[in-house]
Amino acid sequence: MKVLIADDHPVVRHGLKQILSAHPDVVVVGEAKNGNEALELARKLDWDVAVMDYSMPGRSGLELLTEIKREFPQRPVLVLSMHPEEVHARRVLKAGGAGYMNKESAGEELAAAIRKVVGGGKYVSAALAEKLAVELAPDSQKPQHETLSDREYRVMWLLASGKPINRIGKEMFLSPSTISTYRVRILRKLGLASNAELVHYAIKHQLIE
Repeated sequence: MKVLIADDHPVVRHGLKQILSAHPDVVVVGEAKNGNEALELARKLDWDVAVMDYSMPGRSGLELLTEIKREFPQRPVLVLSMHPEEVHARRVLKAGGAGYMNKESAGEELAAAIRKVVGGGKYVSAALAEKLAVELAPDSQKPQHETLSDREYRVMWLLASGKPINRIGKEMFLSPSTISTYRVRILRKLGLASNAELVHYAIKHQLIE
């Protein structure tokens, strides 16, 4: 199984390669340090599964996942993140991701997860699978942040995490005025009036710690 790795931290990329090197049926064919590079390599290399970090500079997270799945709909993408499953996993799966894994679990579960998604399955932890089953119940109500677009969701999460507008703009390669416009739209959709209320909302819904 040929694996494409995308993560902006060299130490993490090295660690993932070390984990996978213990499995003869898995080989890393390429490494990318940001979302744009990951997409370029995906177009150039022969790969079976992509293992990508959720948060990277530039094109990242759901935006990168959506683009890769648009160009390579039959190839699975496994998303890794330092954040708990409750934060991003649902959106990753809805966007076509084959699975979501907390980086803390990678040492024990990464190779098995890769085999599962290459075989056509989905990877989620048992705890998340149970939560998803509950949400599918007829009487379950979806939270307001599920109405946000993927880009709005990312801006919302970055704002709630305490990042200033200028820094968010640099991270997403967007102007501060564009981020401000997204902020106004997000607050309106969530029925909130300030960043402080946004932080409280994110904590209440376990989007940030």
